Amino acid sequence: MSDKGGGTEAQRYAWGGAVPLQIHLDDSEVTTLPPPPPALILAPRLGYLPLLVSQIKPFFSSSLPPGADTVWFEYKGLPLKWYIPTGALFDLLCAEPERPWNLTIHFRGYPGNILTPCEGEDSVKWSFINALKEAAYIINGNCKNIMNMSQSDQAELWRSVLNGQLEAYVRVSSKLKLDIVGDEFSLKLNSSTPKSDQTVNTDLDATGTTRTGKVPVRLYIRTIDEDIDDIEDAPIVDSWEKISYINRAVEFHGEEKCFSLHDAIKYLLPEMFTEEVAPTVGSSDTGEAQVEEGEQISGADSSTEKVLRPEIKLVRIQGIEPRLEIPFSWVVNNLMNPEHYLHISIYLKLVPIS
Repeated sequence: MSDKGGGTEAQRYAWGGAVPLQIHLDDSEVTTLPPPPPALILAPRLGYLPLLVSQIKPFFSSSLPPGADTVWFEYKGLPLKWYIPTGALFDLLCAEPERPWNLTIHFRGYPGNILTPCEGEDSVKWSFINALKEAAYIINGNCKNIMNMSQSDQAELWRSVLNGQLEAYVRVSSKLKLDIVGDEFSLKLNSSTPKSDQTVNTDLDATGTTRTGKVPVRLYIRTIDEDIDDIEDAPIVDSWEKISYINRAVEFHGEEKCFSLHDAIKYLLPEMFTEEVAPTVGSSDTGEAQVEEGEQISGADSSTEKVLRPEIKLVRIQGIEPRLEIPFSWVVNNLMNPEHYLHISIYLKLVPIS
């Protein structure tokens, strides 16, 4: 897991990740015969859909009706929130990943009642900067380092994100002092590497465990009906009201016991757990999310007094479905998005309590 060349090997994989898209122009906006074929494009996982418009529009410009562009994307009837990274949207909305991912693009009729306004790259940039400020406040208790960035550093940081340049990003972001946790797991993997080639977090305590840390997390929860056996049969999401969204920090302390991804999910969703469970996804006797016996949760049918509990069926981060016992510090240091939030998609299935 060397950090030569800027970032760890895992970070380089994450930054190089992309989602193949097949973009269709909405039928209501087609003014030519035959209609234009779909556009095929590779979308960076860490990027944002509006940043693709300059590449996509030439495919459809000759077919558009007159009027000003108000671009937005849709997936099976669901307008896509432009400020969520493309990879996180894909992980959340495609239970069985589509390749290519078929999206519809609109240049007219912006759904302002569902989506916040987007004025192209500038809107995405300032949304990114604001998220970075929020993350800095969570990590350090203030966002002074972000507020005091020079114009040239801010421009270089954004350009590194825009162009997927990890080395440039690491160079600029290191000035922001947003280190969260010492990754003891990776340090052990690097134990055979010469010390001159290691980047060691000096915030490890005398015993080698990690210091207290706060990790900014954006958690997206999709609940699947109890009658669905296979996750690929999950119904499409046609409303954002069907997605639970949690913007919360995970706080943990240096201790002998490894703080795992399972521990982090338990911290984020304490209401789901009432006892210690083994970190295994989708098992009937381990890794389940528990609720208090007799507690009724959303989705339970009160008329029949059926009580349901949520069971974790799938966890995705950067397109990866990690084992829940993986050290959370490794996940944070390698799979965090450039705005210093960790985006986690979780699929829950509601099952009856017997």
